[in-house]
Amino acid sequence: MSGLITRRGLLAGISALGAGAALSACGAKTGGDTSKAAGAKADTSGSTVRVGLLNSLSGTMAISEVTVHNALLLAVKEINAAGGVLGKQLKPVSQDGASDWPTFAEKAQALITDSKVVATFGCWTSASRKAVKPVFERNKSLLFYPVQYEGLEQSPYIFYSGATTNQQIVPALDYLKKQGLTKLYLVGSDYVFPRTANKIIKTYAKANGMEVLGEDYAPLGSTEFATIVNKVRSAGADAVFNTLNGDSNVAFFKEYKSAGLTAKKLPVLSVSIAEEEVKSIGTQYLEGQLTAWNYYQTTPGAANEKFVAAYRAAYGKDKPTSDPMEAAYISVHLWRAMVEKAGSFDVEKVKAASDGITFDAPEGKVTVDGATQHVHKTARIGKITANGLIEEVWNSGGPIKPDPYLKGYDWAADL
Repeated sequence: MSGLITRRGLLAGISALGAGAALSACGAKTGGDTSKAAGAKADTSGSTVRVGLLNSLSGTMAISEVTVHNALLLAVKEINAAGGVLGKQLKPVSQDGASDWPTFAEKAQALITDSKVVATFGCWTSASRKAVKPVFERNKSLLFYPVQYEGLEQSPYIFYSGATTNQQIVPALDYLKKQGLTKLYLVGSDYVFPRTANKIIKTYAKANGMEVLGEDYAPLGSTEFATIVNKVRSAGADAVFNTLNGDSNVAFFKEYKSAGLTAKKLPVLSVSIAEEEVKSIGTQYLEGQLTAWNYYQTTPGAANEKFVAAYRAAYGKDKPTSDPMEAAYISVHLWRAMVEKAGSFDVEKVKAASDGITFDAPEGKVTVDGATQHVHKTARIGKITANGLIEEVWNSGGPIKPDPYLKGYDWAADL
């Protein structure tokens, strides 16, 4: 499976950087007769409406995506208990993307054409999002994408409830710079998000007096990190910027510790490790390491206390919450608010109603920016503790307006 994922992840990464052939092929494979697909309409005729949940419930990304799926189900349950949406109960229809990008595209088409969903919630990796993007655009159906990503994208049929670059990666770099950690080593999985994120990081570094001393990628799902860790150890870096995804993080941090590297000697700042991954990797490998997100289980506030309690009640008192879970959870509630404001499930009317929609989220108040279909979010840097939780050590002081193309940053003009 890992070999298959690697080849397709690389194709998706190439597509994201400008060569569209790979994803066009995915679209051709999964779309079938596009004229028929484009005519697929959501079924709103009964007392229930279907919503699609599209996550990796198997494969290398299941370590992260199963909990996102659970958070989506929790939001659906809460909305149904409160009377549903426009008087209709929501019926979730789950599809397994199986950590495979063409499979994501196939399942997206099935949700739209066969299940006739009113909206879909899901995907994690940017490779999966890139694979399904043409499917949702062709069918004029809505996808709510819940995970932080590399930015440089905007789709009329995708709402992004996770962070874009200026709400996570840029604040993380600002934080490292302020700490005097200016010599970086970049380690990532070999697909869209890490390669694009690292392109942005290198551009930022050049303009901000920082150095990138090395850059390495491993196939998604890889468990061999001895060579990369040895290169990191000998590079002379102040910090590692980690964009590994999925269970590759388990192998990386175990190798990191085996090589004698610690958070004190050479800190790692990760942008895809949240509480669920901490539990899976083990705190003995992660204590003291840094993360950049918009939400932690420890984020203060009544809305978060309610969310954590509800999630534990549904899935177990030892189950942690995390940023991607929270972003998925709020995406369903934001969609409900858009539909209620529009007074309709019609996609174009829902989009038109989106601007200014707010929600008292576990991370704090969030607001939809209708122009970009992203969300205003507060940036937070956290430190992993011995008990497996992440304690905030810095935040942006309030929600940051989304800027997916980094138009507000002079150094990013050539991106």
